Amino acid sequence: MSVDDVQLTKEGLPLAVTRGKVLIIACGALAREILDLKAANDWTHLDLTCLPANYHLYPEKITDAVRETVAKHRSSYQTVFVAYADCGTGGLLQAACAELGVEMIAGPHCYSFFEGNDRFAKTSEDEITTFYLTDFLVRQFDAFIIKPMGLDRHPELRDMYFGNYEKLVYQAQTDDAALTEKARACADRLGLAFERRLTGYGDLKNALSVL
Repeated sequence: MSVDDVQLTKEGLPLAVTRGKVLIIACGALAREILDLKAANDWTHLDLTCLPANYHLYPEKITDAVRETVAKHRSSYQTVFVAYADCGTGGLLQAACAELGVEMIAGPHCYSFFEGNDRFAKTSEDEITTFYLTDFLVRQFDAFIIKPMGLDRHPELRDMYFGNYEKLVYQAQTDDAALTEKARACADRLGLAFERRLTGYGDLKNALSVL
């Protein structure tokens, strides 16, 4: 059922509520991963609606957009879950979710929950010179990294942006040789050492499993 096509029972109640349906409000950068998990685990009770992936570049837009989406759909679902971590909102998203009475993924950002928040917390201080990519960001490297930073027009800015980085870590959600080679090329393009970690879905899978 589409989240925009709410069906009613003969009693006039939203059909989704009566069947215990769950709506996931997610970052568009997680859409493929959530749909893959949904299919692999036969989570037919989960519906997905996504906010634009480019809010990754404009985190000040995330909180209000989540508020609006919760308000639009919550009457049709027994549970609403926000598939964002803090993602640069400075705690504003967490405060909004607490106010709205909805849960969200724990952690500062997707790099943390893909790695596993506990593990990332232990290693992040030793990796302050590390730049991270996920499957999505490898696929969309030019659109989300190169062009917004102006590196397509001014490659000389590379040193200003990445001069203090030493390594690119590709957190692989899937074991895809072609994506790995593309990630390695991204590292070469930025002049960084390359490391691949097959993280899978990390705490994203754990969070959705509870639902």
